[in-house]
Amino acid sequence: MTGLAEFEIVEGDGGSALVLTGPYLVSTIGSIDEDLRDMDGDVATIDLSGVSEIDTVGAWLACTLATEHDAEITGASSRAQRLLDAISGLGGEEKLAAPRLPFWSRVPEAMGEKIFNARTGIVGVISFLGALLISAGALLRNPGRFRTVALFRQMELVGVSALPIIGLMSFLIGIVIAQQGAVQLAQFGAETLTINLVGRITLRELGVLMTAIMVAGRSGSAFAAEIGTMKLTEEIDAMRTIGISPMEALVIPRILASVLMMPLLGFYASCMAIIGGAVIGETMLGIPFWTFLSRIQEVVPTYDLWVGLVKAPVFGLIVALAGCYNGMQVKGNSEEVGKRTTLSVVSAIFAVIVLDAFFAVFFTEIGWA
Repeated sequence: MTGLAEFEIVEGDGGSALVLTGPYLVSTIGSIDEDLRDMDGDVATIDLSGVSEIDTVGAWLACTLATEHDAEITGASSRAQRLLDAISGLGGEEKLAAPRLPFWSRVPEAMGEKIFNARTGIVGVISFLGALLISAGALLRNPGRFRTVALFRQMELVGVSALPIIGLMSFLIGIVIAQQGAVQLAQFGAETLTINLVGRITLRELGVLMTAIMVAGRSGSAFAAEIGTMKLTEEIDAMRTIGISPMEALVIPRILASVLMMPLLGFYASCMAIIGGAVIGETMLGIPFWTFLSRIQEVVPTYDLWVGLVKAPVFGLIVALAGCYNGMQVKGNSEEVGKRTTLSVVSAIFAVIVLDAFFAVFFTEIGWA
């Protein structure tokens, strides 16, 4: 008897029979596996009487051949039969998931799960805000514990490092607003009102709003990823072990940096947008650059500037809270860092836009429209 797995097709009265001989083990059937699968014609039976040894792989191959050719397995030894019985119920046609529930059951279940998760999230946010207030109170009682270096480092990362991208984005937004506004106002012969449009919409709304969205995508995501990675590598647990408060060392400097830098970034973004509008005014409308800028001072009410400056620190607070909170919630594995980083950006942008709508209604009610 050879040490190789072999097979042959024998014709009989009951039809063709596939006769397997030799050891059918994972180490021996590799040379004939492809030939067996490419075998032409159908067989009525698969004879295992000549198989000297068989393991799970060999039994799986025999079951697969029997299924493909709708054949009957015969001549199996007691060991082979046990393996065949164990494998026969493991076909690949079974469903891998439970049947989908009907619409009237699936939708309420999904809504309930969302509501339950929202409740858990609200409790977590309140707990986080409570811990933040406690840490802030401890720093007020002990100012020497405040990490000034960390604050200035975060102010550099949130503010100074963001100037190029925010400046370019705002400049291009100013160009778009001025160009599109001029095209529409030209239908009424009011191209000069483009100055009013650019000045008011950038100082009051888009300057601060687009800056908040950019900071959420740039700094808010960084807060979540940095703190989340520290949480995952147990650095935060180590800080607590040696008596350092993570809220004081990591969260408060980031929140203060965002709150302090957002008004400056928002004002800077508005200025760059107005400059972009002035460039379009000179190239398309024939309005001299400096005349455009001086006219801004006449047509834009002072309270439009204050509206933007009032909203900016609130937006900065929301962005920083979303990033730091989601970073502190990371646990389990590295995939959670990505999920929480994405969630921090999405939730921050959503909250900023909702708050901006409330601010718009509020300032209209008090007469700053």
